Amino acid sequence: MDPVIENYEFLSSITAQMRVAATHGQWDQLVELEKECSRHVEIMKTQDVGIPPDENTRLRKMELIRKILADDAEIRNHTEPWVAQLQRIMHSTGQERRLQQTYSSEY
Repeated sequence: MDPVIENYEFLSSITAQMRVAATHGQWDQLVELEKECSRHVEIMKTQDVGIPPDENTRLRKMELIRKILADDAEIRNHTEPWVAQLQRIMHSTGQERRLQQTYSSEY
């Protein structure tokens, strides 16, 4: 099998695992997989150059990229609400802290 396709297949398997972790709210697992994904992408950047692929390889690569992007969209569907909630909590905590500092310094 073409090494470029092997790389994309491996990346696709990582993003599929990330999608599952996000779906189940396994945030620590998702973070670890994201790190692995980033490392693999860096490796791929140096290897995915050179001779243009044949038509079958090009089509398979496009198919895998579409799957990776679909997984990414699904991951975002699960993580964006969580991130927004976390931002609200942090903002609220910051406001509480400022209020507490304001009122505790007056007395």
